[in-house]
Amino acid sequence: MNKPATSRWAQQFPQLGTDPVPVEALLSEDYFRREKEKLFKRTWLKLARVEELPTPGSWKLKPLPIWDTSIILVRGEDGAIRGFHNTCSHRGNRVIWAQDGHGRDRRFFCHFHGWTYNLNGELVHVPQEDEFFDSFCKADNGLAPVAVDVWEGFIFAHLDPHPAQGLAEYLGEAAARLSGFPYGEMTAVYAYRTVLDCNWKIAQDAFSEAYHVTTIHAGSFPEGFSARLYDVQLFGPHRTSAVYMDDKGPTPSPVAALAHRLGTTSIAKRGERVALPPKVNPTRSPNFAFELSVLFPNFLVHIMDGLYFTHQFHPLSVDKTLWEGIQYFRPPQNAGERFSQEYGQVLQRNAWLEDTATMEATHAALKSGAKKVMHLQDQEVLLRHHYQVVDEYVRG
Repeated sequence: MNKPATSRWAQQFPQLGTDPVPVEALLSEDYFRREKEKLFKRTWLKLARVEELPTPGSWKLKPLPIWDTSIILVRGEDGAIRGFHNTCSHRGNRVIWAQDGHGRDRRFFCHFHGWTYNLNGELVHVPQEDEFFDSFCKADNGLAPVAVDVWEGFIFAHLDPHPAQGLAEYLGEAAARLSGFPYGEMTAVYAYRTVLDCNWKIAQDAFSEAYHVTTIHAGSFPEGFSARLYDVQLFGPHRTSAVYMDDKGPTPSPVAALAHRLGTTSIAKRGERVALPPKVNPTRSPNFAFELSVLFPNFLVHIMDGLYFTHQFHPLSVDKTLWEGIQYFRPPQNAGERFSQEYGQVLQRNAWLEDTATMEATHAALKSGAKKVMHLQDQEVLLRHHYQVVDEYVRG
């Protein structure tokens, strides 16, 4: 079989250690408060894709409880994408009253007293402006900005409008490894989201290792994924690895075989992977399944030929997480491709349901206090790296 040789990740990354991992980081209210202030409010977070803001005036409202705010993303007349707090400069009311949503406007109008802002966030109209005092200056009271930048069509924001580290520097080698994939061509979207009663790291853990695939996914992915990770790379706070199919998996069912023949839109399809960045599956093994990449702190990007999918885990509290799972495909060109795409996305959806089914039970069991640590094996190296990096931010 043409795939990379295995290695002992503990030997390759001795700085991660092999000790059990304390569960305090999953249960402690104090730890969560420090995560909020020292981690999430100081890092770049992915909020949207550029396709969601197609024309000048297009906007998207993104609630971010971990930032204690909601963010208006808007494409200006100049084509640039900007971000602002959804907070009026008058008495702090919301400018956009929806909890979540999108639209297209030339102005943002506060419904409380009529203060009006343009697409650049500038305050352009104040009713009865002459009644205000000399200390008030319209030019100084635009919408409060956040930093916004774009990588490969993904829109990221930073709470600090002038962060010390730009997005390109923050993503570093992880972005270089994943750049060049045709993300922008895959505009057929299937999105799922739900609130889970668990810590955000428990949710993220389930999508950061392959140790579980032969048990919990035995029914949804009978084609046979390997339970090992390959080509693990650590890039500062970020991490990536490859997931492969087993050498000899079961024969695909007739429906699966038909879907594989009609399109490249199934995670379980074997074959040559050609539309990948050079450093992803460099041997072009036909058993390559997907690249599992984690952009710290909470955004996962999985790429393969024909599709990609993402996960994001938005902390709501120490024991509640908003999970968003999105699959991206090229728009189908015929009925056969549409069938293949539908088969692939349903297969993936069912696997995600199996993953999410474990998360709330894990958090509930840990709350008993019966176990103080988690024992991670060598193939759970991405989890070990994650807990170490989070702890460095929290205790930094």
